[in-house]
Amino acid sequence: MIQFARQFVHIVDTVNRRLGRLIMYGIFIMVVILLWSSISKTFFLPSLWTLELAQFAMVAYYILGGPYSIQMGANVRMDLFYSQWSTRTKAQVDAITVLFLIFYLGVMLYGGWDSTSYALQYNERSPTAWRPYLWPIKLTMCVGILLMLLQSISELIKDIATIKGVKL
Repeated sequence: MIQFARQFVHIVDTVNRRLGRLIMYGIFIMVVILLWSSISKTFFLPSLWTLELAQFAMVAYYILGGPYSIQMGANVRMDLFYSQWSTRTKAQVDAITVLFLIFYLGVMLYGGWDSTSYALQYNERSPTAWRPYLWPIKLTMCVGILLMLLQSISELIKDIATIKGVKL
């Protein structure tokens, strides 16, 4: 069982670390989109697609970068008492709070998958003038939520190992 947990943590952490490092460069994609939006509004006709594409890029950047953020401990936590606790106490509190996160992400994934399947089945489009299909961004959200769920489970396994004094 420990070998399976060790392997699961390694695989999930590796995938999310590599994807997170790649997604960090997504900020440049958003800069290019918004720069083109400014240039086209100033010198040409305004583009209909720039604002919505920038929003889609931001969603992908945020949702796919989330698992890496959890892995690096960059998520927001109340540090009033936390910094003074021992490593074992931190792991105990984190193990409890990550259970709430896992439940939340499970509900989000269920709803996201239902919404994605609807978008695919009915070729759902955005109600804007550009009218892009919505399934790509919804699928991206589902993938990001799934990766975040897997990373949360990885963190739970690491917390349990820390509580038990087992080295992963």
